[in-house]
Amino acid sequence: MSRDTLSSIEVRAISGLAGLYGLRMLGLFMVLPVMPLLLDDFAGATPMAIGLAIGIYGFTQALLQLPFGWLSDRFGRKPLIYLGLTLFALGSLVAAQADSLVGMVLGRALQGMGAIASVLMALLADLTRDEKRTQAMATVGISIGLAFIAAMALGPWLAGWLGLSGLFWLTAILSCLGMLVLWRWVPSPARVRKHLDAGIDPVQLKRVVSHPQLLRLDFSILLLHLLLTAIFIAVPGLLLEAGWSLSQQGFVYLGSMLLGFVAMIPLIILGEKGHKMKAMLLVGFALLALGLVILAQSGLGLLLGLWIFFIGFNLLEASLPSLISKQAPVQAKGTAMGVYSTSQFLGAFLGGILGGWILSNWGSDWLLWCAALASGLWLLGLLGFRAPRHLSSRVFHLPEGRRESHQLAELEQQLQQIRGVEEVVFLAEEATGYLKLDRRQLDEDELEKLLAASH
Repeated sequence: MSRDTLSSIEVRAISGLAGLYGLRMLGLFMVLPVMPLLLDDFAGATPMAIGLAIGIYGFTQALLQLPFGWLSDRFGRKPLIYLGLTLFALGSLVAAQADSLVGMVLGRALQGMGAIASVLMALLADLTRDEKRTQAMATVGISIGLAFIAAMALGPWLAGWLGLSGLFWLTAILSCLGMLVLWRWVPSPARVRKHLDAGIDPVQLKRVVSHPQLLRLDFSILLLHLLLTAIFIAVPGLLLEAGWSLSQQGFVYLGSMLLGFVAMIPLIILGEKGHKMKAMLLVGFALLALGLVILAQSGLGLLLGLWIFFIGFNLLEASLPSLISKQAPVQAKGTAMGVYSTSQFLGAFLGGILGGWILSNWGSDWLLWCAALASGLWLLGLLGFRAPRHLSSRVFHLPEGRRESHQLAELEQQLQQIRGVEEVVFLAEEATGYLKLDRRQLDEDELEKLLAASH
């Protein structure tokens, strides 16, 4: 088999785990645009309680994301994924049968306890070759984005047909379908491996959480999901007041997000190809602020505001993981992504709490203006962000006979002498080498010659 071709195991791993991620995202986000409207009749319903019910899953996700990753290193990936999917299904069943906000909060908290995102990525890394890892993770990323768009569009339509309880029953079914995919389609790894680009290393945790540039990016994703959750406590009601029925609102979200995605593409290309990633970060928060200001005007401004908001949202969702990858030291890349994911879920929790509190005390207009102000202030805070150098990654296999410490030290010295090689890290127990490269200066012929000779 050519090294440029995916093996059958890699095809099954990528397609199965991308599908599993997608099913889980559908279950999580189908309820986001409908809960504020359909929870009004529940016992104890207040904007604050509804915000807690919407956001509480983020708290338990944030709490258990890193522990699930560590436990999977010890007990295996698939057992932890089955446990996570079971907890997610149980939470869905509790929420489906809830008749009060207390029951709904409990169900949503149980859903969030299935914190398997980092475990799924680690399993994907176990089942793919180092040189195919980026392609595999990009495929999963696309499936997450498509599932989010589908969930926001389908949620209102299905809720009009099935009701909120029916949505949660459907979510439980999707979770069971995910277990079937994991059992029958996703291969089992020969062994659990450590990965610098997908695993979470406790030793690197302090380094990551004290890194000022990574912290700015972590707060950016926290704020992004805080804003998304907070405004969707108010937006469904505003659309209803503007004459859009619950079923029709799905078309509003679908159009806004698809048009936002299309408008975002040239900005991403400009950022990556033109080395303007910091500028795109600032543009993203500027678009969020502008979209929220227009949303606060209500009327026809709702549709225009949602479209501009989702241009900024999609731009930041695509840019921030790339910036994390570029900014993180090679040894800490997986850990940095784990902290980033935890920040994202924490943002969803805080958005539910703060959004509900502001809506309870001051109403939807104030909620939107406060969200716009937060975007604008953080835009100013990002002016001091130092954009990372545009370095690319290269992962290669260490051959038998070149894994002793003195041999690795010699190879590291040779690699560092090649123009354009900026960072070298070896994971000897996994027979893997990691490079950060400046492609504009790299002597590719010399690098290929050295790597070929090392085999």
